[in-house]
Amino acid sequence: MNTNITKIFAIKHPIVQGGMIWNSGWRLASAVSNAGGLGLIGAGSMYPDVLRAHIQKCKTATSLPFGVNVPMLYPNIEEIINIIIEEKIKIVFTSAGNPKTWTEILQKEGIKVAHVVSSTKFALKSQEAGVDAVVAEGFEAGGHNGRDETTTLCLIPNVRKHIDIPLIAAGGIGTGSQILAAMALGADGVQIGSRFAATQESSANQLFKDTIINTHEGDTQLTLKELAPVRLIKNDFFNLIQEKYLQGTNAEELKELLGRGRSKKGMFEGDLINGELEIGQVAALINTIPSVAEVFDELLSDYEKAKENLLKL
Repeated sequence: MNTNITKIFAIKHPIVQGGMIWNSGWRLASAVSNAGGLGLIGAGSMYPDVLRAHIQKCKTATSLPFGVNVPMLYPNIEEIINIIIEEKIKIVFTSAGNPKTWTEILQKEGIKVAHVVSSTKFALKSQEAGVDAVVAEGFEAGGHNGRDETTTLCLIPNVRKHIDIPLIAAGGIGTGSQILAAMALGADGVQIGSRFAATQESSANQLFKDTIINTHEGDTQLTLKELAPVRLIKNDFFNLIQEKYLQGTNAEELKELLGRGRSKKGMFEGDLINGELEIGQVAALINTIPSVAEVFDELLSDYEKAKENLLKL
């Protein structure tokens, strides 16, 4: 699978691991890069000194390209960017903000920049901002999501029609056949989150990983649109949110209920009752917790089988 994405990032397979908060530490990122994909350290759940430590450990664990995912609403964003530059990271994926803010600064340091969007409108804005690639994420994805609830199946061909730069599909992708489908829709590569969250190298709590593989179709739902839309597994905390809606809530009440540290409590500390459990709809297809290397073997084998089956039609 030689594509524009493999060329830009100098990787073997056009498979990017999502920079998920509380899941994407140096172990996961380095394992994905060593398997031939692009591993991303998720800076969104890291203080600056913690991020630097993860970058340095990742460098010792792989000699292959890896990057950092940076939500631009991060309170220490300038310090984070300075660390990325100081540590000579060559790939950055930005999200949750205006791509114009940091793209030019990063590119002047020789850094390739991809920006995550949930609509064609913002894909075009990203292209205008000069990013090297766009990640278009459908609303099947776990975690924070687009307000318009546009599915990957509809989003990718529309974005492809409107932009000229390399396109990475995300949202609901966790099998080789889904990778092939994304390519058929016009993507140059894919970003996978949920499948990598449930691996041995993921930094998520084992209890959360066990929950992922026991999640069925319909067990996740997008909520909290008044704050920032997020897809969660339906647990006691999710039910509290729904009760608030039934009572007639507002953004301030929801913010108070959410509080601080809910995602850490759920995904990193394993509080399955009171924590925020972010995962995508594709979790319904995930029922094992293998190594990253085993995931790649499965993805690539399934991709080839799916391609062969299509050729038989």
